[in-house]
Amino acid sequence: MTETYLVPRDPRAVVTQFQFHGEVAAIAPHGTGHINDTYRVECHGAGAPMRYVLQHINRNVFRNPAAVMQNIERVTAHVGAQAAGEPDAARRVLKLIPAQDGRNWHVDAAGETWRAFHFIDRAHTYEAATSAGQAFQAARAFGRFQQQLANLPAPRLHDTIPDFHHTPKRMAALEQAISSDVKGRAILARPEIEFALARQTIAGVLLEANLPERITHNDTKFNNVMLDDATGEGICVIDLDTVMPGLALYDFGDMVRTTTSPAAEDEQDLSKVTMQFPLFEALVRGYLDAADGFLTAAEKKYLAFSGKLITFETGIRFLADYLAGDTYFKVHREGHNLDRCRTQFKLVESIERQEEKMNRLVKTIAG
Repeated sequence: MTETYLVPRDPRAVVTQFQFHGEVAAIAPHGTGHINDTYRVECHGAGAPMRYVLQHINRNVFRNPAAVMQNIERVTAHVGAQAAGEPDAARRVLKLIPAQDGRNWHVDAAGETWRAFHFIDRAHTYEAATSAGQAFQAARAFGRFQQQLANLPAPRLHDTIPDFHHTPKRMAALEQAISSDVKGRAILARPEIEFALARQTIAGVLLEANLPERITHNDTKFNNVMLDDATGEGICVIDLDTVMPGLALYDFGDMVRTTTSPAAEDEQDLSKVTMQFPLFEALVRGYLDAADGFLTAAEKKYLAFSGKLITFETGIRFLADYLAGDTYFKVHREGHNLDRCRTQFKLVESIERQEEKMNRLVKTIAG
């Protein structure tokens, strides 16, 4: 869900700029992400074929690619050190491949930034959790990721997308989009506008709760954790572009948003949208299994609320973009962003109906 750039980039022009082992034998698109162009690269030489992941960073979203890469350098090095000595340590963190000039990224003649990682074998990502066990593993992996970075030395990481989860500013942007109504769409979204405005008082709750700043992933979709093929363990957190300072609950809230509902983010049949309590329980248990040791009592208190807030925030972002004429999120049909908004708001309603029960569960598990 993102803005896209205008000109596709050709990976064949940059593969020679990285220190891959062997000769490049094949390049193919990889994954389902819409932010960056991602390719799988296979190299042949002495021994077994080597595989890598090559990515072009979308600078329409990440305005300062060098800052993104500096964050990733520090984070992967620190997580790698934390995981040293564990079984399969090399598969538990992304490993950057240096460019020919020694840096961990390459800037091509057009000013576009590329980076490469080792390919993690014997593990896969999945678009949706099919069991509570998978949800547990993903949440545990994200909680462990936060825990491993809790002692990252200064300086502070760069804000790769400033105010990314600043819900009051997202609300202000929606109000501006409603006022401007540049495409005359407000009349088509009147129920959604009323839904958002009726809940605007929740926007600042987390920011006003005096929660500690953490290092957070900020895009904790289920498909950003690799699950081991043999054991099912959440072995590696990927897609690190938005790792930056934030609140721990931003990550947990987005897990609730993206993992607990069986419906797609743009599902038009809203009867399919629901917050499945067993998956929420699995997320709480998995996350606290890894993160309980560093979370404060206040952070635990707002775990259930964070799912509602981040889902609401995502909905108002979709709604604002719909009213503005679909200028940020890529759309594939008329009213696509409005469909996405409706899905998020339906999930908010489902969370609201179960919120008391969710809070009781958190209190029971967290103690």
